[in-house]
Amino acid sequence: MVLKRLNNSERMLEMREPRPLIALDFSSFDDVKSFLAQFPPEEKLYVKIGMELYYAVGPEIVRYVKGLGHSVFLDLKLHDIPNTVKSAMKVLSDLGVDMTNVHAAGGIEMMKAAREGLGKGPKLIAVTQLTSTSEEQMHDFQNIQTSLAESVVHYAKKTAEAGLDGVVCSAHEVEAIKSATSNDFVCLTPGIRPAGSAIGDQKRIMTPADARTIGSDYIVLGRPITRAEDPIAAYQAIKAEWNG
Repeated sequence: MVLKRLNNSERMLEMREPRPLIALDFSSFDDVKSFLAQFPPEEKLYVKIGMELYYAVGPEIVRYVKGLGHSVFLDLKLHDIPNTVKSAMKVLSDLGVDMTNVHAAGGIEMMKAAREGLGKGPKLIAVTQLTSTSEEQMHDFQNIQTSLAESVVHYAKKTAEAGLDGVVCSAHEVEAIKSATSNDFVCLTPGIRPAGSAIGDQKRIMTPADARTIGSDYIVLGRPITRAEDPIAAYQAIKAEWNG
């Protein structure tokens, strides 16, 4: 079953009023249904479906969310041999995802294979360094002895060379990445927290307003919206801040 992607009107709306991505960090289908049911039908969201939810529910969760008219970033961070990633991306393309990702550490050939498998419609981005990774951890565990910023920019340049649309990165790295690639190179930034929110497990964070100012193209928030007493009010406040 191939579900529709954004039409021209929806793309224009996205350009005029960017939507913060809501991370659906739930473990069950019922939790997702209950959360999304709080929003009016005309409020078309952009949601992130990650590993926990996808592995718990399967492809049906993507079909359900797309059936409601929402946009989907399927955050599975594929990292395998090129042929396996290419085949997996063909499956994800048939689900109608709007955006998905791979690990840049998989290499240029893997990223090119992912692009070929997914096709030209959905956005394909790569993970540079996780926002939970500190420079000390990168040096000690990954044995990468450059600075964290240098590692991220290096991965971003290789991602652009492979023909992908952009990267997942910390908002603190957006300016350097766009300088090393282009202004059109997408920077999707997790680790976003409204002022006064708990940091949680993120190491490199920024507010929605600051992320917008420095050039983030997409921002991702989970608990500040999904765990809020009034998720709709929290979402609208963040959306207003994000849109300046």
